[in-house]
Amino acid sequence: MAFGNVADKATITVSNLKSKPYIALTLQLMEHFGVKVRNENFKQFHFDSKQSYRACEYTVEGDWSGAAFLLVAAAVAGKAEVHHLNTQSAQSDKAIMEALEKAGADILPGMFTIIVGKDGLKSFEIDATDCPDLFPPLVALAANCKGITVIKGVSRLAHKESDRGLTLQQEFGKMGIRIDLDGDLMHVHGGTGIKGARVSSHNDHRIAMACAVAALTADGPVIIDDAEAINKSYPEFYDHLQQLGVTVALEGETVKH
Repeated sequence: MAFGNVADKATITVSNLKSKPYIALTLQLMEHFGVKVRNENFKQFHFDSKQSYRACEYTVEGDWSGAAFLLVAAAVAGKAEVHHLNTQSAQSDKAIMEALEKAGADILPGMFTIIVGKDGLKSFEIDATDCPDLFPPLVALAANCKGITVIKGVSRLAHKESDRGLTLQQEFGKMGIRIDLDGDLMHVHGGTGIKGARVSSHNDHRIAMACAVAALTADGPVIIDDAEAINKSYPEFYDHLQQLGVTVALEGETVKH
């Protein structure tokens, strides 16, 4: 069975392409369904012959963007086994593994299962330009690392659900974590201890999840206003995080015992 013919002898030309890993993931999926595109350094994409998509079975792999918060939570507060993650995935947010390794977390990777445990954590440097959605979990990780962590790619954050560079600086600042923004670089001063506080998600699902992960090691309750923002991408997040020590209160607030 074939469906959806693709143009013959066509070329798409782009300039200043952002988020290249997402394009790589799209090309990977297209090829799985029978359409191969010749990628010329992410500047030109060539369709050299007439092709058709073919129906086939496909298992949607786990989402590294959401899983990143669980992996960081395990690294800072305990131990967790996260399933259905393809370690060979083209998803850009798989880079959370690089950050965890650099930070010194205890990691046992399998093909579709990742086990992460708490260990002595140290500051790290990482370029998150191509994976800007990782900034919130990276900040939650860095807050628990001794030293100053440097994350590159701040310029990609201004037009997310909130201006995440400023939002992370503001909300983690309430919890006693200093964050400096220097052009395209973010410096997170970690290891100083996370304080209990009332923070806001700014109606941003990833900010809500980052603050909840920070609550795991806070010295007092962390209350997140508009905590229900997680429903955009991960409605079960608090239920899963609860296994690591967070209790969810009523009225969209998350409180850590």
